[in-house]
Amino acid sequence: MIALTLAEVAEAVDGRLVAVDPTVSVTGPVEFDSRKVAPGALFVAFPGEKVDGHDYAATAIASGAVAVLGTREVPGVPMVLVADALTAMGRLARAVVDRLPGLTVVGLTGSSGKTTTKDLIGQLTARLGATVAPPGSFNNELGHPYTALQAGPDTRYLVLEKGARGVGHVRYLCEVVPPTISVVLNVGTSHIGEFGSQEIIALAKGELVEALPPDGLAVLNADDPRVDAMASRTRARVVRYGEAPDADVRAEDVTLDDRGRPSYTLVTPEGSAPVRLGLTGRHQVGNTLAAAAVARELGMPLADLATALGALGLVSTRRMDVFDRPDGVTVIDDSYNANPASMSVALKALAALGRGRRTVAVLGYMAELGPFESDGHAEVGQLAAELGVDRLLVVGEPAAPIHEGATAVGNWGGESVLLTDQAAAIEVLRGELRPGDVVLVKGSRYRTWEVADALRADASSGNGATA
Repeated sequence: MIALTLAEVAEAVDGRLVAVDPTVSVTGPVEFDSRKVAPGALFVAFPGEKVDGHDYAATAIASGAVAVLGTREVPGVPMVLVADALTAMGRLARAVVDRLPGLTVVGLTGSSGKTTTKDLIGQLTARLGATVAPPGSFNNELGHPYTALQAGPDTRYLVLEKGARGVGHVRYLCEVVPPTISVVLNVGTSHIGEFGSQEIIALAKGELVEALPPDGLAVLNADDPRVDAMASRTRARVVRYGEAPDADVRAEDVTLDDRGRPSYTLVTPEGSAPVRLGLTGRHQVGNTLAAAAVARELGMPLADLATALGALGLVSTRRMDVFDRPDGVTVIDDSYNANPASMSVALKALAALGRGRRTVAVLGYMAELGPFESDGHAEVGQLAAELGVDRLLVVGEPAAPIHEGATAVGNWGGESVLLTDQAAAIEVLRGELRPGDVVLVKGSRYRTWEVADALRADASSGNGATA
C-alpha cells in the first residue's frame, strides 16, 4: 500500500482517531489476520460471534501495527474508529487506487474460470510491468479491497476477480475499485439458487462493463451469447475473443495432445501465430484467449504473446492441477470448487487425458443451486456416463443425483457407486486403483480435497496402485 498518515486514513474511511498521533504513517500492509501483521501495518479488527478481531488488537500493535481500524475502542490501543470495518476497508482501497493515476485495473467476472483466468492475466501483465494479482479467490467484499490495498507506487497492473451472489454485488465492487479493463468470461449456473435464473446472472455480471468509463475496454466472450450481448451495455470500446469466426482475438485449428493440453493458432488483427499450452483442458483455450486479448491491448507484440501463452502455468491451488504418481496413476486435482459448468469442463478434460486408459471421477456435492440442485447434479452424472467415464465415485448423500443421472444412461459401460464420505472414497481408491488409471477429484468445498491430498500422500508413501 502507498504510505498514508493516520489522519488521511481517517478522512478516507470517515473514521475517528483515538489515542493516536495523526501524523504517523501506515507504511506496511493492511491486514485482518493478526498473525500476518508486519511493522508499519494497519490492522483491521472485524467483530464476530466466535472470533472478534478486537481481542487481537493489542497483539497486532505489539507486532508492529501503527493502529487498529475497528468498530469499538480497545483500552491502550491506537484506533481509527468506524461504524463498519468492511465498508471502511472498501473506502480505504478506493482512496489508495485514486492516488495511483498510472494504475491499470483489470476486472474480470464469470460463472466459472475467474481465478484461473485472473492468474493467467496476471502472468502476462507481469511481463509488462509490476503486477498485483495474488493467488486464490479474493473476489468478495473483503478479498477485493484487501487485494487492491496491496497496490503501491510502482504497481502498473492490478488484476481483480469480482464475484457475485446477487444483483448489485459487482457494481459495489466496481465502486470500490473502478475497472479500466473489464473481462466477462461466461454466464453459467453457478449460484443460480441465489440468483434465480441465468438472465439475472447475466444482469449481475454485466454490471462490470457498465462500470467502465468511455475510454475503458470491455473484453467479451464471443462464444457465449449472453456475454456477447453485453456490448450494448457499455460506453467503452469492445474487443471480443473466442472461437467464433468474427472474434477479434480467436483460436483456430484447436487440437489436444495426449495430456489434454491444447494447441491452436492465435489469430489477431495483427496476424496469427501458433500457440502450444502447458495447461490441461480444452476450456483453457477460452481462458487463455481472454488473457491474450488483455495483454494485446496493453501492448504485448504478437510473437511475444504467443510465447508467453505457452509459458503460462498454474498459480492458484486445486484448479486442474495434474500430477503423475510413481505408480503410473495420473490425478487431476480440481477440488477447489464446483458448479455444473466447471464439472462439465473437468469431466471433458478427464475424458481427453484418459483416452485409452481407465478413467475414475470422484465427484462431490455442488452448492448453491437452489431449485436447480437435483437436475444440475443429475446432468453431471449423465455427462460422465456419456463421456464414457469408467468408474464414478459419488461422495455424500447430497450428491446422490449424480449417481442417479449416470446410472440412468442405459448404454453406459461404466459403474457408479454412492459413498458416504471422503474417507470411504479414499478407501475404495486405495483398493481399486491400478497403474495407468486417471483420476479426477472435484466438488464444492466440502472437504473433497481430502481425496486429492490422500492420493498425493499415497504417492509419496508407496501406498499406491496395485498391478
